[in-house]
Amino acid sequence: MNIAESAFRSLETTDPRPTALVIGTGFGGLAAAIRLGAKGYRVHMLEKLDSPGGRAYVYRQDGFTFDAGPTIVTAPFLLEELWALCGKNFSDDVDLRPMDPFFRLRFDDGRTFDYSGDKARNIEQIKTFCEADADGYERYLKASEERYKVGFEGLVDKPFDSLAALFQFMPQLIRLRSDRSVYQLVSRYIRDPQLRMTMSFHPLLIGGNPFSVTSVYTLISFLEQRYGVWSAMGGTGSIVKGMASLIEGQGGKIECNAEVEEILVEQGAVRGVRLRDGRTLKSDLVVSNADAAWTYRHLIQPEHRKRWTNRKIERSHYSNGLFVWYFGTQGQYPDVPHHSVILGPRYRGLLDDIFKRKVLAEDFSLYLHRPTETDPSLAPEGCDAFYALVPVPHLDADVDWPTYAETFKQRICQRLEETMLPGLRDKIVTSRLLTPQDFQDRLNSFKGAGFGFEPRITQSAWFRPHNRSEDIEGLHLVGAGTHPGAGMPAVISSAKVIDQLIPAAVPHRA
Repeated sequence: MNIAESAFRSLETTDPRPTALVIGTGFGGLAAAIRLGAKGYRVHMLEKLDSPGGRAYVYRQDGFTFDAGPTIVTAPFLLEELWALCGKNFSDDVDLRPMDPFFRLRFDDGRTFDYSGDKARNIEQIKTFCEADADGYERYLKASEERYKVGFEGLVDKPFDSLAALFQFMPQLIRLRSDRSVYQLVSRYIRDPQLRMTMSFHPLLIGGNPFSVTSVYTLISFLEQRYGVWSAMGGTGSIVKGMASLIEGQGGKIECNAEVEEILVEQGAVRGVRLRDGRTLKSDLVVSNADAAWTYRHLIQPEHRKRWTNRKIERSHYSNGLFVWYFGTQGQYPDVPHHSVILGPRYRGLLDDIFKRKVLAEDFSLYLHRPTETDPSLAPEGCDAFYALVPVPHLDADVDWPTYAETFKQRICQRLEETMLPGLRDKIVTSRLLTPQDFQDRLNSFKGAGFGFEPRITQSAWFRPHNRSEDIEGLHLVGAGTHPGAGMPAVISSAKVIDQLIPAAVPHRA
């Protein structure tokens, strides 16, 4: 009896469709649920938190709305595909607005660069930094396009659960010198140190060190130029709400406050899950959108794991941690764009501290999100909503976050006052924090890493946890910790991968 015939046989129901269990309601889990619903499954989603979203959770307090994590859309066609599977139009449910600029970089000396989808404007700004880099930028975009065609069009939604799949693409990866890092590739075309930062910082938004992540990730530059950078009115949470509505329209169920304690396995095959509240739900088809390392380390007993042993999980390399400060102000900062990156005095040295030495440095760089520049409804009238996101080491660093969080927040506040938000301290009317400790305790993120496994070349494609479990029949993985990796386009694409691996549902007899 195969998965499609036997999934979720134990629940009493008059619905003839077999049911699939999905653990977690992040973008990967939601996208997987929609695709499973379209294949004829009745989906039952299980979410630890009190509302869907996972890392894309939404906080609401004191009249302010804060997207907890993802804030931009760079490949809207991936979302449009999901709506089309349900016979609906994405634009009817979600209003996307283009970002211009995509983001503003502020360097430590006070210079700024507004990076946008207008190549001519970018080139004019580049010339003010280094005249020769204008030509280099155009050549860099061509190199980025080459990697987009291989890495995004060729690899991102293809299963990599066999060495044959890896060997098929190996010649192209060798030709493109995938062994080079993002920073090394950028430096081939760009001379100015500040422009090198501008073109290479993107991997930090998916948990990668630009000095060690494979240069394939430079595809992000072309992806942005081709499809733009977008923001959803109502915040990213409006996309989560729309996806949840699609699932419910298919007859699926989203159950919150339902934390999975164990994935049940018998004779090498999944048999369901046990919840923390003691309930057992039976199914021969389980999709985990939980953190991949957490899934194997904490949800599956060691005797059922051959490849992803405790030792292998512990010895793997993980992304940076994140310190996020959400705050609202009485009064507005109209000169601050929707997305800004405030860079500190060091670049490589700071990243070495975060990724290699695992120490919290005195200096830092941060991403500043001001969604009220685009959507004033996210804050009370006359107010602004913000979050400041700082890459920090994950929990291998010796930082007592429950004790130190408030002090670190004050350091961020001072930095923001000195750079882009003068007088901030006196304008704050609401505030909340999220530390690497919270990522572990609240989001079940292994080591408190913000993006799961670090996307270095030895932990990409076949080398990541597979979308179809290597160890357990009937278990599939989606989300940042599996192929193709972190970031909204990749996470949503992971659901396209399992769509190719799971057969269409076969209705059972009532």
